[in-house]
Amino acid sequence: MKLNELFKNTPEIEIENIMVDSRQRSKHAIFFCCKGLMNDGHKFIAQAIKNGAIVVVHSDDLEHYEEGITYIRVEDTTRSLNKVASIFFGHPSHSLRMFGVTGTNGKSSVTSLIRDLSEGIFRCGYIGTISIEYGDVKLPPLLTTPTVVDLQHILSDMKKAKMEACALEVSSIGLEQGRVDAVDFDVAVFTNLTHDHLDYHGTMENYFLAKKTLFDNLDPDKVAIVNVDDPHGKAIVADCPARIYTYGIEKEADYRARDIQILADKTIFTLSYFSNEYRIETNLVATFNIYNLLAAIAALNQSGVGIDEMLGKLNNIRQIEGRMERVEEGQPFNIIVDFAHTPDGLQQIFEFAAKITPVDRRIIAVFGSAGKRDTKKRPIFGALADKYCDMIILTEDDPRGENPIEIAEDIAKGIKKTNMIIIENRYDAIRQAIEMANIQDTILLLGKGDESFMYGEFGREPWMGDQNAARDVLHKYYFENEEEIL
Repeated sequence: MKLNELFKNTPEIEIENIMVDSRQRSKHAIFFCCKGLMNDGHKFIAQAIKNGAIVVVHSDDLEHYEEGITYIRVEDTTRSLNKVASIFFGHPSHSLRMFGVTGTNGKSSVTSLIRDLSEGIFRCGYIGTISIEYGDVKLPPLLTTPTVVDLQHILSDMKKAKMEACALEVSSIGLEQGRVDAVDFDVAVFTNLTHDHLDYHGTMENYFLAKKTLFDNLDPDKVAIVNVDDPHGKAIVADCPARIYTYGIEKEADYRARDIQILADKTIFTLSYFSNEYRIETNLVATFNIYNLLAAIAALNQSGVGIDEMLGKLNNIRQIEGRMERVEEGQPFNIIVDFAHTPDGLQQIFEFAAKITPVDRRIIAVFGSAGKRDTKKRPIFGALADKYCDMIILTEDDPRGENPIEIAEDIAKGIKKTNMIIIENRYDAIRQAIEMANIQDTILLLGKGDESFMYGEFGREPWMGDQNAARDVLHKYYFENEEEIL
C-alpha cells in the first residue's frame, strides 16, 4: 500500500508493514512511536530504522532526523495507528458482524457461546483468552484483546477466510490502551464488574470508566446488551447512544431467566422475552452460566437470529475449554477446572460446588494468585475459600518471578478455620488433591483454566494444563493405587 493512501499529502512510498515494536525486523515499514506504561517509542526510532522502518510517525519533537526517512507528526500516535491499521488491512471490521464482550467475568464464555450458537446461521470467528479461531484455523491466544495491528490483521484473515462475524473479548486494558478504537462494533455486551485489574487501573472508578468507553463509542444504529442485575449495569450505558437491551435473573429484564433448576449436569429454566416464554434445558451448569447464556442469546437475537433457531442447540453446547470443564475419567468424585481468578469468579464457583456436593462430603480447592498483579485480592481469595471449602491447597499460578510461597502466605491471611497446605509445584498440588479425595467429593482446580503455559520470571513457560495434569494423575497414581487395594 502507498503511504499517500494512509496519510494525505505524503510521498507515494510503498509500505509493506506496520511496526510498533522497534525490535521487530520489518521491510519497508511505517513505525509508530506509541507511548506505553513502561516505554516510549520515541526513544527507539534509531533501532526501528535499523530494522526496516522507512517512515516514522511521532507526536513529540525530535532532536534528530535521518536522511532518507519520511517523518509524519500527529497529535496522538495511538489514534493514528488505529486509523492506519484499519485502512492498511482493508477495514475488516466493517465487513464483519462484530460482537464485543466486556466485563470482569464471563467474556470467554459469552463470546464462545455466540460463536457456537451462530453455527449454521452465519460463520463466526472468535478472538480471546482461550484462542483465536475461525473456520478450520485455531491459533494460540495473544492478549485477551490483541494489539491494534495484530487485531486488524486477524480480522483481515477472518474476512479472507469468508467469516461473516467475529466475537471478540474486549478487556478493560485493551479499551484503556485504545486497541479497539478502529473496530466497528455492531453489538456490545456487558457481563459484570467486580474487583480485578486494580494494579493497572488504580481504582474501581477508573476500571469502570475504561469498560464504559465501549458503550459510549457505539453508533446509534448499534446494540448494547447489559446485565441489569449487576450494580453497574445501568450506569455503564448511561451515555450510550445505541439501542439498549437488558438481561438478568433477579430484576425485570428484556431477556430474563425464571424458575431455574440447577442440577449437577444440566440446568432448566424459563426464558422470558417480552411477552414470549421459552422452556430451556441446557447442559451448562451454575447460575453464572445462565447469565452468560442469556447474554449470548440476547446478542444474537438482536442481531437477527431467532430464539427458535437457537433452542435446538442449547441442550448440547460444546464444552468451553477451561471454563467449568469437568474432568471425567471414571473417578468417583467431581473434578472441575475453571479460569476463575477474581473474588467474584471464585465465589460463584464455590457456590456451585456447595450445591452439587453432599453435605457430608468435601470441597477441595487448588489455586493460587498471579505474581506481580493486584495483591489486594489475595487475602480475599483466602477468606472466600475459608467460607466454602473443607480443604485448601495453595500453589503456584503465574508467579512472574515472585516467590509462590510468599504469594500463598498472602492468601492464607484470609484463612481462619479451614485446613490448608501449601504445595509450590502445581502438578504436585493437583496430585495431592486427587489422592485425598473420597467418593462424591468435589475438587476445584482454579485460576489457570485451559492455559498451557505458566508465566515465570522470564515470560511464558510450558505447563501441561490443569485438565491434563488431573487426567495424568488419575491414570498414573489414583487408578493404579485403587487396583492395588482391590
